[in-house]
Amino acid sequence: MKILDRYILVTYLKTFLSVFIILMFIFVLQTIWLYISELAGKDLDVWIVLKFLWYVSPRLIPLVLPLTILVTSLMVFGSFAEKYEFAAMKSTGISLQRAMGSVIGFIVVLSITAFFFANSVIPYSEYKWQNLRRNISQFQPSMVISEGQFSQIGDMFNIKVEKKSGDRGQFLKDVVIHKKNELKPNGNFTVIIANKGELASQEGSNTLSLILKEGNYYEEIQSNKPGRQKGEPFAKSYFDEYAINIDLTELNNKDIDKENDLNNQNMYNISELHVEIDSLSKSYSTDIQSYTKNMYYRSGVEKFKENIVIDTAKSQSISTILDIYKPAQQLQIVKLALNNAKGTLQTVDAKKSEFKNKTKRLNKTEIALHEKYALGVACIILFFVGAPLGAIIRKGGMGLPMVVAILLFLTYHFIGIFAKNSAEDGTMHPFIATWLSTAIMFPLSIWLTYRATTDQGIFDLDSFMQRIGRLFRRKTNNKPIEKEEVTIILTQQEKALILSRTETQLKDIVKNYRQYGYSEEVRNAAIQQLNLKGYSEMELKMSGDFENKTYSTALQNFNESSSFSKKGLVAYFISLICLVGMIFFNNIDLTFSDTLKFIFQIGQIISLIGLYIFAIKSLLSSSKFYKELGKEQDTGSWMIFILLGPIIYVFLHFNHIKKMKEELQVIS
Repeated sequence: MKILDRYILVTYLKTFLSVFIILMFIFVLQTIWLYISELAGKDLDVWIVLKFLWYVSPRLIPLVLPLTILVTSLMVFGSFAEKYEFAAMKSTGISLQRAMGSVIGFIVVLSITAFFFANSVIPYSEYKWQNLRRNISQFQPSMVISEGQFSQIGDMFNIKVEKKSGDRGQFLKDVVIHKKNELKPNGNFTVIIANKGELASQEGSNTLSLILKEGNYYEEIQSNKPGRQKGEPFAKSYFDEYAINIDLTELNNKDIDKENDLNNQNMYNISELHVEIDSLSKSYSTDIQSYTKNMYYRSGVEKFKENIVIDTAKSQSISTILDIYKPAQQLQIVKLALNNAKGTLQTVDAKKSEFKNKTKRLNKTEIALHEKYALGVACIILFFVGAPLGAIIRKGGMGLPMVVAILLFLTYHFIGIFAKNSAEDGTMHPFIATWLSTAIMFPLSIWLTYRATTDQGIFDLDSFMQRIGRLFRRKTNNKPIEKEEVTIILTQQEKALILSRTETQLKDIVKNYRQYGYSEEVRNAAIQQLNLKGYSEMELKMSGDFENKTYSTALQNFNESSSFSKKGLVAYFISLICLVGMIFFNNIDLTFSDTLKFIFQIGQIISLIGLYIFAIKSLLSSSKFYKELGKEQDTGSWMIFILLGPIIYVFLHFNHIKKMKEELQVIS
């Protein structure tokens, strides 16, 4: 590794580690505040709290890592630009891309590592974290009972409360208890409803007393004989105060490392997510099919499936389908239709919520799958947003770069959150939702990299004002604009370039501007500058300094050869796809395999013919190119291609274009 690459990489790594530690510390603190209610007031050891934070830290990486890369890139490359280190590099011929080379390698390795981290470490830590949360919640029985939902305490009780109060959450309001029957534990046959409740227990006791006030007790008497169940009574009683003792022996064991049966989409790796998605999709499809069949059979249509002969003479008098049946059947059909409509509406409302939850779970599982791939790609794209932006704004440190980075990251993050929330309820496809924020940042990264590479700012005010002025003059002035009056729009860097060049250098720009990568605007500005120095266009043409005819002709031949060669490359890939298709359908047995295999065979033949045609045309154009330069073309590789076929065409294409570009650059 060269000294410059080592210097840039070491500087980036030092800043990266510092920013990562600071951001990780901030997000961990935010996590502590978020889950303080689960940790406080339970007399937990410091080791348990540290274990809680250790398990929760990996799930913060998808937030911290992209933000760290964005902030670090802005700070480091902004500092290089602010201290004119990039200017020194460019003066020695080192471009921005070359300077970023070592850091790009580090970012690619980091992105691959992030992918494997998201696929293995994060699912494991998510399971351990959720398991630890479940065990911690059992340290205080009142914490097991959540507001607004049923919570299980022990094996026999499901308790729901609307509101908890008190310093330990011991006072309960609007209590609903479902108590299981010891003989039939699979059903809730006892329901207790109370306006108030209180949790009371002595320190060290394994018994929790739940004191209920102002409530009702409902019980469905069970019989050991199913046939007599309909005749059993239903018991209802009122109480002013009722006490329930719950055995807390299992809860008071306080096994912090106990393994619970937990699972959700964040605990799976990629292979497990594929299996889960396939299972959920099949289950969802099966449930819908079963529901539609059930609704069809419940409609009672099968009862009226009979062959009815309609008299042709009476067919003119039939106005509705009911006229086909007898009056008794018509009344039965109408009643059945009304009952079915009411029942169907009730069933649809109930099933609508059930299918919505299943859809949400399936979508969340698909989002979790794509998030593992999106993390690595986001790291690379955000680097190409931060690094060129830092070089453009030319400001390092923790001030402006930090503000810009946070604004960009918040935009990226909130777009992702809104898209994923839309995907959960089915408004947006999970794939689009997961990749949307990354896809939006991708063109921004390309644009910023281009602007930084060409030494352009984000916004050139002078150029903008010149364009506005020219448009204004065109609208207000009816006479045609003369050639001398045309305003040439240049960036600040291009203006400095023209004004700093000598006459000889300006002539060289006019003649060879395309070789140097300058635009037509730069060339016209150089011609205007030469006119001010006393050189007319006629004198430049007479002296041969107005245009490099050799380069123009060679460039035209190069473009033709390159175009034909690219078309040949497309034909090559089409033939390759057809070959893969032939092999694939040759190894599987389907009803339409032979037809598809024949289509792929025809496609391969046509694409190979096209490949040879475009390759030969490219060879002829390159012959003209080398003839214009006065050189002999090396046709050995092309002869090998004609003899061996398209096996080496990919390598031949890129080698061919590279050699011709090198020849163009040395034309004088």
